[in-house]
Amino acid sequence: MGNPYLEMRGVSKRFPGVQALTSVSFEAYAGEAVALIGANGAGKSTLMNVLGGNLQSDEGEILIGGQAVSINSPLAATANGIAFVHQEMAMLPTMTVAENIHISSFPTRAGFIDRKAMEASTAEVLTRLGCHFTPDTRIQVLSTGDRQMVEIARALLSKPSIIIFDEPTSSLTSREKARLFDVIRTLKTEGVTIIYITHFLDEIFNICERATVLRGGSTVGGGLLSELTTADIVHMMIGDVGLDTRSAKHSTQQREVVLKVTGLNRRGVIKDISFSLHKGEVLGLWGLLGSGRTEVARAIIGLDPIDDGQIEINTGSGLHPIRPREAQRWIGMVTEDRRNEGLLLPMSVKQNMSIANLRGLLSRWKLIDNRRETELATHFVNRLNIIISSLGQPVKTLSGGNQQKVVVGRWLELNPPIFIMDEPTRGLDVGAKAEIRRIIFELAESGAAVLVISSEIEEMMALGERYLVMNRGQIVNELPGTSTKNELMGAAAGAAQME
Repeated sequence: MGNPYLEMRGVSKRFPGVQALTSVSFEAYAGEAVALIGANGAGKSTLMNVLGGNLQSDEGEILIGGQAVSINSPLAATANGIAFVHQEMAMLPTMTVAENIHISSFPTRAGFIDRKAMEASTAEVLTRLGCHFTPDTRIQVLSTGDRQMVEIARALLSKPSIIIFDEPTSSLTSREKARLFDVIRTLKTEGVTIIYITHFLDEIFNICERATVLRGGSTVGGGLLSELTTADIVHMMIGDVGLDTRSAKHSTQQREVVLKVTGLNRRGVIKDISFSLHKGEVLGLWGLLGSGRTEVARAIIGLDPIDDGQIEINTGSGLHPIRPREAQRWIGMVTEDRRNEGLLLPMSVKQNMSIANLRGLLSRWKLIDNRRETELATHFVNRLNIIISSLGQPVKTLSGGNQQKVVVGRWLELNPPIFIMDEPTRGLDVGAKAEIRRIIFELAESGAAVLVISSEIEEMMALGERYLVMNRGQIVNELPGTSTKNELMGAAAGAAQME
């Protein structure tokens, strides 16, 4: 097989209070895709940020093509043929595709931006990716999948020999995902080295040849994927953990209704949404992407306006009609977009966890009781096993899984009777997913009502006691918790075909 094109030897990195990487080794060959796998906080992002020049390691060396290189900045990484396709797509939506692709390196002529050259090079790379939009298309009109292609096009502009894909499919449909995989296969045939970071283990067997597994900031295993199973990888990642616990499918007939939604409408978005949620129930809201699941959740909590309809909540003395914005007193919502809607990124872990419960933290002098705030934050950090250096650590510096746990901890601290969980485990590793599922079970056992939205059918089946099936902004079916995977998929796909 020859020598690896990329080698990272003995890489170590320490942050205040945290040893992020300890003598990590990683290698990749030209023309292959290597999966970099690990639980949230295992060190994957830190290692790739070292390779990408965003961080400098304390120890270790990097070799490319057998030669030791110094990568002390993103520009140095680009100069060494390294490109990074980030999970969080940073784009300027009102600007064109060509402008976004060249944002850090506009071609010039006589001191002015050379738009003809810019659009020509953009057209070339879009053709290479099989894109059907043009260089002058504005980003704001593109789908998520097309925006991902723009991000890849930006990476290809420098003709890299190494491309890092960080959770590239987290927001893609199955069709967009297949298109991305075709692009990666083409890049491999051209000799490009692919480093693929994902939590979807089925994807790595589809697109990668080898895997390297990190755990606790160290390399713990890996090898040819043809010689490994999913169980082998999970064991290397997190050890033995119960992942298949299925919630009991209790009848809701004798349980108290805590949320009743009747005739909820928003023109062109949702239509005649009506359902009840019971005390101690986990209700699954299921449907294909774009079916309107998130829009229903946002309308209930008052984040989006409604044209008409009624929301009733059991406030302790029976059901009472309330306005959507009043629902926020009784409902805790774990939003789908934790970075933009769920967290205040520059603020600390403690501040993010207590922000929903400030009223409950007021002292007799109407000031925040700092001691009480610290006690509660510490309690839920320990309960959720959130890995931090201190409560004062900025939440933006945490891994995705630990950020999600902070959002969940915020609502646990408030302890409302109703929870809405919109894609609560998106982007999390199998261990973190198991912990979030356990929390949902515990909430239901304690009497809370939980509405869960998930794009992963196995997760939906593991959690839901019954399911509401959505399509085109409407609830088109209700299925019992005993429904099979095929029945759930068939209900969603069948409704879509009837349109």
